[in-house]
Amino acid sequence: MESMPDKFISLDTAASWIPSGCILALGGMTLYRRPVAFVRALLRRHRTTGEPHNLTLLCFTAGLESDLLVGAGMVAKVRSCYFGLEIFGLAPMFTYYANRGEIEIIEETEASLAFGLRARAAGVGFMPGRGWLGTDLPSLRPDVQTVIDPYSGEELIAFPAIHPDFAVIHALRVDTEGNAQIGGNKGVDEELVLTADRVILTAEEIVPPLSKADLVGPLVHGLAIAPRGARPTSCHPLYALDGEALMAYTEQVSDPTSFEAFLDGWLQSDEKTNSD
Repeated sequence: MESMPDKFISLDTAASWIPSGCILALGGMTLYRRPVAFVRALLRRHRTTGEPHNLTLLCFTAGLESDLLVGAGMVAKVRSCYFGLEIFGLAPMFTYYANRGEIEIIEETEASLAFGLRARAAGVGFMPGRGWLGTDLPSLRPDVQTVIDPYSGEELIAFPAIHPDFAVIHALRVDTEGNAQIGGNKGVDEELVLTADRVILTAEEIVPPLSKADLVGPLVHGLAIAPRGARPTSCHPLYALDGEALMAYTEQVSDPTSFEAFLDGWLQSDEKTNSD
């Protein structure tokens, strides 16, 4: 195989790029193709250095990987239209801190996230839509204004542009130029790659040059190879989700003490696997 370009990095290097206070966007959908291996590396860094912290976590839907970051005290704000573990129940640490008002939740819907990312991709300050008209959502988001369509006179919601500092996406496969395939359920990953200042990909494997790609190499700043890097979430069609692992998480974790005990074992098991 040809030598890899400079954008190929380790997971630990990828984690070192994330500064405190940034907007960190994680790709995938709920329990599918989440960048769990990257989150592990970020958690290890945080345990060693205390960095990063005060993150704004941006996800179209947030799942296990996001709950781990919240539980570790790394997240100050959450922007997502859903935060949970689907049939496995509530995300325990998000629920714990949200119920106590110890984490800021910026109200979002599919429309506000999608339109906000489209506005950023278009290079404009907002994208108009009808999504929140007739609801109480604007009262929860004073930054979301209305505008008048100059052609029809219709009042519309002006969804403000969303500008992630970093986007981290897990891919099925990538070639040596950084072109990647992410499968059929793309979520808003393509939009995240177009709108983030810096893009990190983790990928299951390196393959020969791709004739068709969902994400193109010139938009990628760093790429780390991470076999089974979405586990215990799924990475269809390569592997299914690990239901036992997800059930163990929800059964064991309910507060900061139980979370720390779980995290100790989870990170140690990862280190053992890597050393075997």
